[in-house]
Amino acid sequence: MVVMPPAPSLPANFVGRLADSVTLARSLEELVRPLLELLQAVTGLESTYLTAIDLDAGAQYILYSRNTQRLQIPEGLSVPWEGTLCKRALDEGRSYTDDVAQCWADSAAARALGIATYASTPVRMEDGSLYGTLCAASDERKPLAEGAEQVLHMFARLIGQQIEREQLVRALRQANDSLAVSALMDATTHLPNRRALMAELARRRSALAVDGRALVVAFIDLDRFKAINDQYGHEAGDQFLRAMGGRLQGAMRIDDFVARIGGDEFVALSSPPQADAEAVSRIIEERLQTATTGHFHLGGTVIDYAGPSIGVAVALTDALDPEAMLAQADAAMYAAKRERRSGDSRR
Repeated sequence: MVVMPPAPSLPANFVGRLADSVTLARSLEELVRPLLELLQAVTGLESTYLTAIDLDAGAQYILYSRNTQRLQIPEGLSVPWEGTLCKRALDEGRSYTDDVAQCWADSAAARALGIATYASTPVRMEDGSLYGTLCAASDERKPLAEGAEQVLHMFARLIGQQIEREQLVRALRQANDSLAVSALMDATTHLPNRRALMAELARRRSALAVDGRALVVAFIDLDRFKAINDQYGHEAGDQFLRAMGGRLQGAMRIDDFVARIGGDEFVALSSPPQADAEAVSRIIEERLQTATTGHFHLGGTVIDYAGPSIGVAVALTDALDPEAMLAQADAAMYAAKRERRSGDSRR
């Protein structure tokens, strides 16, 4: 006759320790580790652990475990989901057995780990989907204390709720990041927008007096863009803007900055050494003009574009604020536009 050891009772101050675990936990790990300790005390089983299940990959992973005696369930262990004790228990609706060898004699994992007593419950999300399992095990045959199964289910619900909270927080952060990116991005060209440009102008302006660099601001206005929209349609106009943005970026260096600030207006920034500022400003203007003039292939449409009007301003000090720097480049652009128009009229 097998003499069974006495069933364990709830540990001292169980409610207080549980309350602390729930209220103080800032992460899944901070919740699960004290719960595994409490679960060990409640069930009297040497190993307690939380698993995650990837049904698509057909795998089960030991996320966190607590081991105190001979039986060791290692964290990070990955096993095929099919045939595990957890899956068999779930399929059979069996949450506990003290005779694993008889119930699941063909379980290689149980034999390899030496599991004799096993208890588990699924950890599910609010929509009913399976996240993983919460388990307790021993290498000896042991009874499950009265109320231990209810504690197992309660802990699984608490863990599921924590996972839901963390998933919600991650989703909110991702949404916030997306909103932050959207707030600084032009929706048509996916270039930085005016708001992002002004922030970048302020950043580069603050560095002028520190690292001996100048600030070159090029203002690009797409002459006759309205005619493109009118002749070819707004979809082609948007394609033209995207293509123009790509060409502007391609004409600048990797550490330069290109933005669309609205309508048919773009701005490019560069921060060359002060000694090279004037020469670099002329090079930038020439490169931008060359890159943005010529044939644009937009699907089945080819546009022969005569090029934009470009004005360039150079700042050597931080005397001007970002708006003034932009206004200076804008004025230079209008001067270039007037010169082009007068040249056209002479021809």
